[in-house]
Amino acid sequence: MAHVISVNIAVPRANPAKSTGVTGIDKRPVEGPVEVRAPGPGGSGLAGDKIFDVAHHGGADQAVYAYAREDLDAWGAELGRHLPGGCFGENLTTAGVDVTGALIGERWRVGEQVVLEVCVPRIPCGTFAHWLGEQRWEKRFTARAVPGAYLRVVAPGAVRAGDPVTVLDRPDHAVTIGLTFRALTLEPDLLPRLLAADALPARARARVTRRTT
Repeated sequence: MAHVISVNIAVPRANPAKSTGVTGIDKRPVEGPVEVRAPGPGGSGLAGDKIFDVAHHGGADQAVYAYAREDLDAWGAELGRHLPGGCFGENLTTAGVDVTGALIGERWRVGEQVVLEVCVPRIPCGTFAHWLGEQRWEKRFTARAVPGAYLRVVAPGAVRAGDPVTVLDRPDHAVTIGLTFRALTLEPDLLPRLLAADALPARARARVTRRTT
């Protein structure tokens, strides 16, 4: 059954890779329920979580970040080390969820109350590379194209480890998280295909328009 393995909240760390000087990329699993709600600009959708680089992260279209345990394990095998839940900066570490194959605008029910909508893939940055400490990390992460998904909050509530994840709705298009990531990074010829997704966030849509006109 598709479910949440862990709900992860930031532990602030020094961040020499960005002018903010602090990062919340180190997220650790917490016990018990965590409230989820739509955040303001630059905010996280999870109570107790913290975002510091508000110019590039957080807000309604990046309220919650999900990454699949299966993909963490694949990376761990390649890197030769265990990657604990939350170490990619994800709020929800999932099992049995096809995060890369999720459609833009697809809606998930998590637990009994929370409904989340798939928005955009995560694009790797210098903070992520510094935190992982792996050679050429941004290029390696981009080449694999398994980025995880940012989600917006449609219905608030509480989530906890073990909650089931149910796909409530899948839009009638073929624009997945994986396709979107590839279009925005190494395969710009795919960009026009993204416009079929009505739920694509305005910032991403504007980026597509700029690069295709």
